[in-house]
Amino acid sequence: MKGAIKKRGNIIFSLMLLSLAFVAAVPEAEKAYGAVSAGDLGKRIYEERCMVCHGDKGDGKGLVGNGIMRWAEKSGRVLTVYARDFTTGAFRFRSTPTGCLPTDDDLVRIIDSGVPRSFMPPHKELPIEEKKAVKEYIKTFSPRWKEDEPCKVIAVKKPGYVGSASSVEKGKKIYKEMKCWECHGDDGKGKGPKSDKLKDDWGKQILPFNFISGQLKRGSSPENVYITFTTGLDGTGMPSYEDSLKEDERWHLVSYTLKLMGLVK
Repeated sequence: MKGAIKKRGNIIFSLMLLSLAFVAAVPEAEKAYGAVSAGDLGKRIYEERCMVCHGDKGDGKGLVGNGIMRWAEKSGRVLTVYARDFTTGAFRFRSTPTGCLPTDDDLVRIIDSGVPRSFMPPHKELPIEEKKAVKEYIKTFSPRWKEDEPCKVIAVKKPGYVGSASSVEKGKKIYKEMKCWECHGDDGKGKGPKSDKLKDDWGKQILPFNFISGQLKRGSSPENVYITFTTGLDGTGMPSYEDSLKEDERWHLVSYTLKLMGLVK
């Protein structure tokens, strides 16, 4: 049984490597695009670069994405990152309030930079017109893009006290009061008493972030940590603190988070 699981894992890993190699080879194929409409261009690039994980229907059930998910379920493993299901219109990394769609710039940013600590690679080599075309094609998978009114972008201006000893101490108190430790643990290593009970909105088990393990998926700058506390991560157990914490309290929590990550003394 263990041998079968190991073999299945090796197959999935091989598929991942093949998909990445395929993505790397796509720029040469793009030279043959010629003159096509923006809609056709977005569809073509999506099919060549994105469909292997996100699926032809945008539901996150592509060859690799679905294969990894099934392997995890059968082997009892827990994955923290799945291919995004675009059909729900729920996105974790946004500059807009909780429950809102991301902006066009948010989508282009993820296409350009990828998502660290996941299988989502950057596509910096794509011309901006092609990134925008893919962005528009992604928006065809959910009716929310036609039904919802756009939300305002959350303003982010880092105060000078962020990272100071006094701000870290205040953030530590807020971390305890908001019960962040229940998921992330007292030491920030992601092993709090509720860490093994978390599931996303689709019923998949997820793990709270281990702050000492490295870069956050959105990025580890103070501004990126602040926007995460403000927007929350839709579809997960990570809430928005926009209504429950004042702006300065969120910045103090940023200071303590940076302390846990070893980015401030």
